[in-house]
Amino acid sequence: MNETPRHTLVNGAVADTVAVTDRGLLYGDGVFETLAVINGVPQLWARHIARLQEGCARLGITPVDATLLAEEAQQLCTAADRAVLKIIITRGSGGRGYRPDVSCAPTRILQRHPWPDYPPGCATDGVAVRLCRLRMGHNPLLAGIKHLNRLEQVLARGEWDDPDIREGLLQDQDGNLIEGTMSNVCLVQGQQLLMPDLMRCGVAGVIRALLLELAAAQGIAAAVRDVTVNELAMADEVFLCNSVIGIWPVVRIDDHDYLPGQLTQQLQGLLYSYPGNEH
Repeated sequence: MNETPRHTLVNGAVADTVAVTDRGLLYGDGVFETLAVINGVPQLWARHIARLQEGCARLGITPVDATLLAEEAQQLCTAADRAVLKIIITRGSGGRGYRPDVSCAPTRILQRHPWPDYPPGCATDGVAVRLCRLRMGHNPLLAGIKHLNRLEQVLARGEWDDPDIREGLLQDQDGNLIEGTMSNVCLVQGQQLLMPDLMRCGVAGVIRALLLELAAAQGIAAAVRDVTVNELAMADEVFLCNSVIGIWPVVRIDDHDYLPGQLTQQLQGLLYSYPGNEH
């Protein structure tokens, strides 16, 4: 008989199931966050919880008590030297059909996962990526938040099985570069940091936002605008970022090669020395 996992809490109780009527299961009606855990401490906690609460507000889900989430996260993570914490908030159970029941009580799911076995060279030597065939649709009402509907990313990630390709880059329906399947993508042109506009689709990552703040504080020129795929070939540097990988330089996109550059390395140093981000 399988034991209930000790590293999953559902509404505060050790469990490995949710109700079959939960709207997160039925409709992807919810949001989530993925946090690095270092020495028992979830990194950049306040920033992740702020985005989680923003996502709940955008979807009309009752806000979750941040203090309660912190207590449950501590329960799961205190003994972990290095791990990944995933927080999922669904609208909960209530009502058949798309219209949610106003009496829905949100479901809280916290999961502690092992740290990914990424080669150390990903952050220093860089990674190879590819352009995906899938095109992301526009939906400004959902753009930016980390909602549970990830089918575009699932389909895109299914396009390749080469272990040497670490990530796939996604375009929108107009051919603009948006993000990776699990990361945000950033370009460097000259001494300017360039990030794709995510007002129509994509996830506005916590690390992406932090890098824009750090760039501004250091006097590094930065712009957020539509970026065409053709601009990838003109970029001096390209890198990926998220809360678990930090920053990975890109050294190849399909047949185009790059070198890890000075600005990417500078941003890595700024990010890893930022308080509460102990990569």
